[in-house]
Amino acid sequence: MRTICFYFQVHQPFRIKPYRFFDIGEDHYYWDDYSNRSIIRKVAQKCYLPMNELLLELIRRYNGKFKVTFSISGVCLDQFELYAPDVLESFQRLVATGHVELLSETDAHALCSLANKEEFVRMVESHKEKIKRLFNGYEPKVFRNTELIYSDKIGAMVAEMGFEAMLTEGAKHILGWKSPNFVYQNSVDPNLRILLKNFQLSDDIAFRFSNKTWSDYPLTTEKFVNWINAIPQEQEVLNLFMDYETFGEHQWAETGIFEFMRSLPEAVFRYTNFSFSTTTEAARNAKPIAKIQVPTPISWADEERDLTAWLGNDLQNEAFTKLYELEAQVQKIDDPDIIRDWKYLQTSDHFYYMCTKFFSDGAVHSYFSHYDTPYDAFINYMNVLSDFILRVKNKLKALEAVDK
Repeated sequence: MRTICFYFQVHQPFRIKPYRFFDIGEDHYYWDDYSNRSIIRKVAQKCYLPMNELLLELIRRYNGKFKVTFSISGVCLDQFELYAPDVLESFQRLVATGHVELLSETDAHALCSLANKEEFVRMVESHKEKIKRLFNGYEPKVFRNTELIYSDKIGAMVAEMGFEAMLTEGAKHILGWKSPNFVYQNSVDPNLRILLKNFQLSDDIAFRFSNKTWSDYPLTTEKFVNWINAIPQEQEVLNLFMDYETFGEHQWAETGIFEFMRSLPEAVFRYTNFSFSTTTEAARNAKPIAKIQVPTPISWADEERDLTAWLGNDLQNEAFTKLYELEAQVQKIDDPDIIRDWKYLQTSDHFYYMCTKFFSDGAVHSYFSHYDTPYDAFINYMNVLSDFILRVKNKLKALEAVDK
């Protein structure tokens, strides 16, 4: 039987407060606690709490035949513990049903897989420990890298860490004529199975649902089921990957997005030969049809599906390079504040805010940024990074003095 795999990314960064040049060396706390708490509570009320309740209702209604998968970033879990314990409890109730899967990712939703293997492994292990602590010993079997970033090399590192499967984008320039609706294999280690996002049908829900200029507006369950039924019978796995904030935050409740999801499982069960699976079930039950060759990293972002949303200009590359030059030094320091800031400064959102793309993708970038311009984002981040570098140097000098 063919299957639908719903995967939702749950992530909120720790946003940096306005930090001036004159704060360098004077103020060592970088995080905008008021904004971070306000945003988490707002999204909790609009998305996390009502959508979690809806999913719990659907899992119970269909006796576990409806299943979903989540990847919750470590920095988001940290904020749930700080600002929204009710949200954390609602996710714990979902996972306790046995029909909700949790994925592994980098703890800080970081780009470290592109910079440093050792830091990448540390970040993954840190996230695994956090999931285990918060979800009654749960151990993820499938990996989702930050921003769905994937390459043959990254996949090989993930396989080396013991994961069974990994998620990424079904990018056109990689697939060519092939379909994303199959399970593939990593080209270096064929034991790692690769699940590819069907971005057309995913984005119909995530981005186009409330777009009144879209030729297929409004999107109904009947229409969506017809599109599903048009998928050739031999194509076994339909991967619908999207931000969880799609529901109630990006697509407001008034658009009908909750009613769409409430009625979708019934329509799928009644009018199609699809079931619902977690990512582990999909990877295990479908036979891989081929190795997928991805020599250069891909991601979910923009028309290019590459890294340019985060590392596409000189601002981003300077910030990224200066940050990861500190890795070896930071690892010598045993200071919880330094480790916390090192981790949170790696979050990919900080680099996304510096993106200078315009035209078709510019609106998306500006929507997710709280800065007036990418240059403001760069200056604010580099001011913070300058102070962090000073702190690291001073800590190392103090350690050297003790050793002497």
